[in-house]
Amino acid sequence: MAYLHFSSDPVLSPYVGTTVVAPAAAPKKAAASGLTALEWSVVALAQRDRLSSLREPSPLSIALGRVFGRGGRSPTLADPRLEALRRMAVLSWHRGFAVPTHELTAFLRAGFTIDQYEAMVASIGAAASEGQAKRRRA
Repeated sequence: MAYLHFSSDPVLSPYVGTTVVAPAAAPKKAAASGLTALEWSVVALAQRDRLSSLREPSPLSIALGRVFGRGGRSPTLADPRLEALRRMAVLSWHRGFAVPTHELTAFLRAGFTIDQYEAMVASIGAAASEGQAKRRRA
């Protein structure tokens, strides 16, 4: 099995120790059931996102964020395809296969396939199991 290792990237240093399992043969271009390296990195980064990152912030929370210095940054991605992937990855990190139908439909409309979805959720499940095992050993 292959995995993405982010320990050498200073931007991603908080994510060191998180393993996202990719398909065994990671092709240069995305195959019907694979994701590109960029897409796998979106999946890895989505682990730290909360479910609240999927909702639009209320006007009150925007105002409070500006007053207390938490405003200005949006967790959404500029690329609609990658944003659909991020949303599905966030849901999958928190809920596994139990995702809303409308989110799965948006994911498929963005150009992804069911095989890619299943590979992503299997990878997330493997990474979550590995993380639980590490916490039990510690």
